[in-house]
Amino acid sequence: MQQQVKMRHGGRILADALVSQGVTMAFGVPGESFLPLLDGLHDVRDKLAFISCRQEGGASYMAEAYGKLTGRPGVLVVTRGPGATNGAVGVHTAFQDSTPMIVLIGQVSNEMAEREAFQEIDYRRMYGPMAKWVAQIDRIERIPEFISRAFHTAMAGRPGPVVLALPEDVLFAEAAVADVRSHRLVRPAPTAQAMHQLVGVLETAQQPMVIVGGSGWNSLARRRLQTWAEANGLPVCTSFRRQDLMDAGSSSYVGDVGIALNSKLAQRIKQSDVLLVVGARLGEMTTQGYTLLDVPQTRQRLVHVHVGAEELGKVYLPELAINSGYPEFIDALAAMPLRANAQWALQTAAARADYAEWTAPLRMPGQVQYGEIVRWLSEQLPDDAVLTTGAGNFTGWVHRHFACTGSRTQLGPTNGSMGYSYCSALAAKLIAPERTVVAVCGDGDFLMNGQEIATAVQHGAAFVALVVNNGIYGSIRMHQERHYPGRVIGTALHNPDFAAYARAFGAHGETVEQTEEFASAYERASASNRPALIELRIDPEGITPSMTLSGINGSRKR
Repeated sequence: MQQQVKMRHGGRILADALVSQGVTMAFGVPGESFLPLLDGLHDVRDKLAFISCRQEGGASYMAEAYGKLTGRPGVLVVTRGPGATNGAVGVHTAFQDSTPMIVLIGQVSNEMAEREAFQEIDYRRMYGPMAKWVAQIDRIERIPEFISRAFHTAMAGRPGPVVLALPEDVLFAEAAVADVRSHRLVRPAPTAQAMHQLVGVLETAQQPMVIVGGSGWNSLARRRLQTWAEANGLPVCTSFRRQDLMDAGSSSYVGDVGIALNSKLAQRIKQSDVLLVVGARLGEMTTQGYTLLDVPQTRQRLVHVHVGAEELGKVYLPELAINSGYPEFIDALAAMPLRANAQWALQTAAARADYAEWTAPLRMPGQVQYGEIVRWLSEQLPDDAVLTTGAGNFTGWVHRHFACTGSRTQLGPTNGSMGYSYCSALAAKLIAPERTVVAVCGDGDFLMNGQEIATAVQHGAAFVALVVNNGIYGSIRMHQERHYPGRVIGTALHNPDFAAYARAFGAHGETVEQTEEFASAYERASASNRPALIELRIDPEGITPSMTLSGINGSRKR
């Protein structure tokens, strides 16, 4: 049956196209370059909520977090020029984190193109290296086609961001065009031959290790992987900031492979004879600067499973490369009988004991024991609570002492982008208001997007943010002391009273200067039913969970 169509301006056609793709929430900052789209969003506001933010960088993080938490493309809408450049930070995050994302950017009218008109930028050149596809919709009739392709591209293979420029004249024009039905996810599956070969490789292993990572998992695949690993006594670790891909309470979980890796786990990976990697790209962070594994030929027999065929053999030459979606791979894996080695369970138990020792909080200088607070959160928060982090040394305590037990409960930028923690928590609370959400921010990290507390108050996103205040850019200060001892510049921070800052926006604010003050402060913040902020004033001397600032020069661990 032919679809009934009516005349609509480009902005309404675009808004309807987003609804057709199943979009229920978009993030952005209003701009005059896409006024018709705003008008179109007004007409569909009962189906698609537009979250108006205070700066495009924060909005881009929220859209990226939407994609990471839901597995569906997050949508960012920004104006041309300055709006587009501000929003680039979230696009880079989505690219390196393999997060599906759609970026819609206003553009000058076609008749003004190539004149360096007001705020004009060539987005193909700007975004080309950090997006899967960058295009411009120059004809109104092609809006549904481009939107459909954008969603398919963002989700296909290794997920990532797609950027579409929207010339102003196209949005204002009118046409009678049909809508397009929603995109369909297509993922590859492993061949029977590859799976039989994998079983043969695993059955020869004396010291196997499994590393899981990447995006594109679901809760069922996660559970089935855990069941398979436990049944065969295999050790499993997670890649950088993907700790929610394995229940930390599992007898097979042995830790995460990220910054400040447990040296005992690193040694086990180096000594493994078979390494099964599912989903992780084996990038710089997970491989400890490409030192954990030899490049390009690994000492271990490497089996690499990835949904993006272009990632297989990109850095490391696998003995067996399997191009597959992860749920599809786990389904095939669970159906394959495996003759387990009795020694595997003993080795896994030993690695598990190392993990338990590693995650016990150490005493740090000062009156606030940050590690104990993170452990308290780990023990008190519900299994499905979402915990977010940004970038900086303050995240080390979270990675080390917080045990992820539920699926899609960790939001953190694997590209190490500061300012992410607060914005991603805000998005998470809007997406899933029934879930507990806690943001863990550094002092420098928070103030990169601290103004978004106004967005949280405006939209009633009642979550708790911790601001870990040590008065320095801790990560950079640590490297300064290590490489140029005593020559400190640019890393000291003069901070506000963060609790007062929160209250100025209408949020709840608390300050913690003693460890024992935290539990009651958190309970008050949580019970306030408002966006809440708790400032933790920690001693800058405690620069990592296991090292002091003054001990950096001699690399003396506590």
